[in-house]
Amino acid sequence: METTPLVLASASPRRRRLLAWLDVPYTCLATDTAEDITSSLRRVPPVLARTLAADKARAARAETDPGDTVLAFDTIVVLDGEVLGKPTDRADAERMLRALSGRTHSVVTGVAVWTPGCDEPATFAVTTPVTMRDLDDAAIAEWLSGDEALGCAGAYNIERHLATVEAGECYQNVAGLPLCHLYERLARLGITVTPPASACDAALGASCPLGRRLCATPIR
Repeated sequence: METTPLVLASASPRRRRLLAWLDVPYTCLATDTAEDITSSLRRVPPVLARTLAADKARAARAETDPGDTVLAFDTIVVLDGEVLGKPTDRADAERMLRALSGRTHSVVTGVAVWTPGCDEPATFAVTTPVTMRDLDDAAIAEWLSGDEALGCAGAYNIERHLATVEAGECYQNVAGLPLCHLYERLARLGITVTPPASACDAALGASCPLGRRLCATPIR
């Protein structure tokens, strides 16, 4: 097992905080890439999310050392086959919230891992079913009065208790970084990181069987 410098291609404070749970040094590099959710790839949301993450990784790789491992992510929300990205304005955010209210939808995060010596990033996607609580006019107005809605896919942040995830599903995937899935992939690549299941359990106040299983997977 070896340690390789990690570069997080994201400006998201949530992703920065979550990646720190792997207990490995990393640097951040915000990328500016077009997030086109209207392409034909929207018909297969996991492929769309993986493609968008790979685009971010390519943009970051152009500015990093060849010896770095680049990590990039992109999160989308899918409701009745419609892909929801970040809202364009407050009215768009309100539309998304009213459509999601009281309903179950999917959150898909694409992950791109570009290790030294590879010509392209390796990608995968994680999908989590999420149930939005019933949002009345007051709840929607209160959420939109803050400054987070426009920066979140689907116009909401799972950490603000607007929605719930069932036990056994990846909560952190909805926050934008499927941490235990990432741990498993990095460990299989021979990159030394700390299993994050305990830190995640402590933050959630519950034991996640999915995280325990992923972090206990034998590395071959």
